[in-house]
Amino acid sequence: MDAVALETLDLEAYISLATFRRSGRAVQTPVWFALRDGRLWVFSAGDAGKVKRLRNGSHIRVAPCTVRGRVTGDWLEGTGRIVDDSAEIEAAYDALRDKYGWQMRLTDFLSGLSGRRTRRAVLALTLS
Repeated sequence: MDAVALETLDLEAYISLATFRRSGRAVQTPVWFALRDGRLWVFSAGDAGKVKRLRNGSHIRVAPCTVRGRVTGDWLEGTGRIVDDSAEIEAAYDALRDKYGWQMRLTDFLSGLSGRRTRRAVLALTLS
């Protein structure tokens, strides 16, 4: 994927992340994301469906969308993986904090209070 297309996508606040069930049916979810080092970084609850589906297959699609998930642009194909390297996880959170500022910091704070922060998963998405 060319750098200009990625930079244009990074101007969006949300993407619809489509992961695929074993049957091949796509499940779309609006998510926050940040671009860094040619990848899109996403965080999620570790037990979320999208994380489970990525364990079964790496194929993903993304498209810009609204907060409610209404797709506003073209779908882009790619692959996704669950990140387990601590340096990559911290880089992903840095990118998300840079992009979303106080909103991400507030999300981190509230997730820390509830104990959910330690149960998060970080996803690395690479577009074709």
